[in-house]
Order: sequence, then structure tokens, then C-alpha cells
Amino acid sequence: MDDLLLALTVPTVVVVSGVFTVCDCRRRRRRPPSPYTRRAARLASRDVLLSAEAVVDGAYAALGSLYPGPASRQPVRPAPVVSGGAGASRGHGRSWRAPARRP
Repeated sequence: MDDLLLALTVPTVVVVSGVFTVCDCRRRRRRPPSPYTRRAARLASRDVLLSAEAVVDGAYAALGSLYPGPASRQPVRPAPVVSGGAGASRGHGRSWRAPARRP
């Protein structure tokens, strides 16, 4: 009996969440939120962003000494130059394979 109840809980949760989503969408279409609610949401998101910036700045102040500064970075190797080999095709037609090179 316990296995049957456990097996039926997953489809039940899926169906109930789908019904809830449909009802919520229909309710939002009938009564859209007021502009004050949207403004409050924007202000709340800005507050969350500011608090996240404060957390990141605090973490950088505490742990910034573990990372090297921009002046101590290693120079990046230049990208290899790619040029057309002797076996490369010149026109818009079919491309031929380049001859194999051994290192």
C-alpha cells in the first residue's frame, strides 16, 4: 500500500501544479497587477541588486588578497597565424584536403 501511495504522489503533484498554473494565468489575465505593484517590484529588485553588490564587495575586500592583481598577470601567448597552404583551394568550388604535415 505504501508503494502505491508513493507511486501516485508524483502524478498527483504534477496535475495539481498544472491546474494551479492554469488558474493563476487566467486570474492574471483578468486582473493585471497595478502599476504600483510593478513599481514596487522594480524597487525591490533594485534593493536586492544593491545588497548583492554589497555582499560581493565585502567578499572581495575579505578575499581579494588571495588573487593576483592585474599588473601581475602573465602575458598571453599570441594566437598562431593561419595562412593558406599549398594544398588549399583558391576558388569557390570544391575544397581539397591539405597535405598532411609532420611535426
